[in-house]
Amino acid sequence: MLFKLSFNNMKKSIKDYTIYFLTLVLGVAIFYMFNSIDSQQAMLQVSQSQREIIKLMITMIGFVSVFVAVILGLLIVYANNFLINRRKKEFGIYMSLGMGRRQISKIIIMETIFVGIISLAVGIIFSIFASQFMSILVAKMFEADMSEFKFVFSKDACIKTCIYFTVMYIAVMLFNTFTVSRYKLINLLNATKKNEKVKIKNPFICILIFLSAISILGYAYWKVTADINSLNTANKILPPIFMGIVSTILIFWSLSGFIIQIIQKMKNTYLKGTNMFVLRQINNKINTMVASMSVICLMLFMTISILSSSLALRNTMQRELIEMTPVDLNLYKKANLPENYKKYGIETKTTKEQREDSKIPIIETLKNNGLDINVLKDMIEITIYASNDLTWKDFFGDKLEQLKAKFPNLAYDTTEQIVKISDYNKIAKLYGINEYNLNDNEYIMLCDFTNMKEVRNEVLADKNNTLTIAGKQYKTKYNECKDGFIAMSTNHTNTGIILVPDNCMLTDNMKEMTFLVANYNANTKEEKEKIEMIFSSSDSGFIQNLSNNGLDIDGLTKISIMEASIGVATIITFIAIYLGIIFLIASSAILALKQLTDSSDNKQRYTILRKIGCDEKMINKALFRQIGIFFGLPLVLAIIHSIYGIQFAIKTMAGIASEEDLLPSAINTVIIIGVIYGAYFLATYFGSKNIIKDEE
Repeated sequence: MLFKLSFNNMKKSIKDYTIYFLTLVLGVAIFYMFNSIDSQQAMLQVSQSQREIIKLMITMIGFVSVFVAVILGLLIVYANNFLINRRKKEFGIYMSLGMGRRQISKIIIMETIFVGIISLAVGIIFSIFASQFMSILVAKMFEADMSEFKFVFSKDACIKTCIYFTVMYIAVMLFNTFTVSRYKLINLLNATKKNEKVKIKNPFICILIFLSAISILGYAYWKVTADINSLNTANKILPPIFMGIVSTILIFWSLSGFIIQIIQKMKNTYLKGTNMFVLRQINNKINTMVASMSVICLMLFMTISILSSSLALRNTMQRELIEMTPVDLNLYKKANLPENYKKYGIETKTTKEQREDSKIPIIETLKNNGLDINVLKDMIEITIYASNDLTWKDFFGDKLEQLKAKFPNLAYDTTEQIVKISDYNKIAKLYGINEYNLNDNEYIMLCDFTNMKEVRNEVLADKNNTLTIAGKQYKTKYNECKDGFIAMSTNHTNTGIILVPDNCMLTDNMKEMTFLVANYNANTKEEKEKIEMIFSSSDSGFIQNLSNNGLDIDGLTKISIMEASIGVATIITFIAIYLGIIFLIASSAILALKQLTDSSDNKQRYTILRKIGCDEKMINKALFRQIGIFFGLPLVLAIIHSIYGIQFAIKTMAGIASEEDLLPSAINTVIIIGVIYGAYFLATYFGSKNIIKDEE
């Protein structure tokens, strides 16, 4: 009997379960898709280093999945609580007919199991097909070969999904049983007659708190943007975050206390159509959902910020990778080993062979150790100089104390790197970047790392700025840093290179290293990968063998840089999308469930609207505006938060992420939010529309 009753109840309440069912299906699908990457990678033709990165990503997604499971579990509990509250009168009738709390609990458990099994099955079936597109996305991000693509089912992801959701459902069933055990018959029978308690707030106090919250929020915005340089430790970052959270809560708390009084004074607006009804409904919702609206707003803020920042980071890294890896190989060898180590206070013992090798070009070292030099072409080798007499401290000069106060964490004892202009121009020509000219008494500061560039520009802005290099005074040719680099990297990381005229008296004692740039003498990808094995960082690589023999040669290859960078960007992007979508689903589902519950509770009010002459078009319009404002308020405040939050993230990641990549990232974020948030909004509107049409 209980089984039949539960099944019939579920069929009868199918409209009530729509949003709940949709949320569970999406949750299951996303959970499976992101945890099935380990099966998808098997068919991708990627390098060994990329496989290691994918394994790391899978491990990190596994940890994140625990957090996601907790969020989904809390969401399911929240949704169940709303559904149970809607059926209090029904449970009261069961109890008045002689049914005990245990039987009612069994009915709820059976219904929960029915919905859970169906949503789990539908979610997994949907995700099995959707995960095939995930394979294509993974392949695109890792630039992998998809020639062996085939339909993949991840048994491990399926088992993990079933286990996680079973545990969540057991917790939900225990919660439901505990909730029902506390009900009293009189409260259940009168549940539909009880309204939520709405405390009348003093509008003047609310306005005062609202203005105070706006002021606090404005100060927090200023700290994370204009005064970002002062936020150089975790302890200093936490206060603005705390201020943002508190002010968000205060804004929603105070908003319902004065906004309706202000609009009431605008008679033409307040008395027009169904505005009076809509405003009072919204006012009551905000009043009774201050905590929920605040949490939803903050979750939406996290969604927008995480997605926009991570996508901007990926776009920047992809764009800069091409720019910052113009050749196939960079090699460098320390010169005069003992002297170089002593500069950093390190004592080292070197062999005669090491000392002799440090004096010859890198090309000669490679030949002497058995390398066929014909595997390389476009070879250029230069010398990079440095001296303890010229450090960052010396460059900053009179502005040192001022900069120390502003940037206390900079390593001011770092020696400046010095390169002759003709040597740099050889590399610049091969790289395809700007070449420069110098007079005999001039120098140029090359720097493209954003934060360091700003610091150096403060010094270079002084027209009287001069440096003593190798006993001679040189003045800056430009009053700002110029873009340029020597060593390949994932992004703009050059913190400073001083270009000097060729006649600058740089001595052998000032040599820091010799630096070689070259391309592989190959035309196809396969030929390049074969040469890459010689210079890779693997234990069997040629360069690693030189290092094992005590020769201080190291370097970077274009392929290794691109693989590592693509891997890091992909990990960040995947986890950001994973968390962002879960936060978005949770926020949307909470708003939808609350609105559907209110629509059911307020059916009588809509009946009254019909009785006083409102037609269905007016009622539907009022419902649409009410839901639109209800969904829009936390989203608007979250967008405002995100404008400043994203700026903070971009400035914190200066040199890694670029503001110019924000627009396409923001557009992609808007599309993702528009699809999911918009789908919940429309589902809520049509669901509420059907509910208020039902006759009492």
